[in-house]
Amino acid sequence: MNQFIRKAGILYGMTMLLSSMVYAQDLPFCISLQTNEFYTPPVEKDFQLNKPYVPYVKVFLPEKEKATGRAVVICPGGGYGMVAFGHEGTRWAGFYNDLGIAAIVVKYRLPHGDYKIPVSDAETAMQIVKDSADVWNINRDDVGIMGFSAGGHLASTIATHTDSVLRPNFQILFYPVITMDKSYTHLGSHDSFLGKDASKEMEDLFSNEKQVTASTPPAFITLAADDKVVPPTNGINYFQALIKNNIYATLHVYPIGNHGWGYRRSYRFNQAILDELTLWLENIDKKKK
Repeated sequence: MNQFIRKAGILYGMTMLLSSMVYAQDLPFCISLQTNEFYTPPVEKDFQLNKPYVPYVKVFLPEKEKATGRAVVICPGGGYGMVAFGHEGTRWAGFYNDLGIAAIVVKYRLPHGDYKIPVSDAETAMQIVKDSADVWNINRDDVGIMGFSAGGHLASTIATHTDSVLRPNFQILFYPVITMDKSYTHLGSHDSFLGKDASKEMEDLFSNEKQVTASTPPAFITLAADDKVVPPTNGINYFQALIKNNIYATLHVYPIGNHGWGYRRSYRFNQAILDELTLWLENIDKKKK
């Protein structure tokens, strides 16, 4: 059962009306998460701390001839204090579109201690993709979620907390924050998401390694062993919880890289990660065989 209240403004008919207009628009295009209308954001900048903005998704559809029907909703990181929309968001569009996969990047609002805010935005993004599936040439049963750092916490929250209607079909997590346990979380993400004085009950609820069940979607997890920002035990413990519950999952730990490399060709293991991710995506449909 969904533990969150979905945004009341999501209307199936409105979303379908908008989506039917897509191919008359320039691609990519943006949709406001508050109005479900086409939206033109101001110039997108990484690393803008705590500046208010309208939440939206930026939609990158592959060429119709290449489209596989798969989509990935991308949640960039930023410690829940900003959204790294470029190297952990829009720069991934080309990679996915070349594979015939739609990429939908979420500029979610910052929580300032109220976890419901980014969670609501991420759920709204999932809803928009599913409601627009017919027009965007997307399979509603092949919509995954991807997250980086704190965006990995948001993505894994959607993967472990939402009901079956919005639950993603797979999850891709890069150097993710997973836990809210203060002994090994990223404290900045903890304080921004739950507040500094969060109860043990709330910390446990959003320690997503504790929320894995047999219904949790398959996962691709990658991180660097020398990460000094988010302890690698976040991703490792999540992987162990997935395996314990017989979830199809893979974990790739690279010896160096620290944190936050996103989509950077200069990162030594960038191509290796892209190759592994491509292979995993090609084989995910065989997970039950």
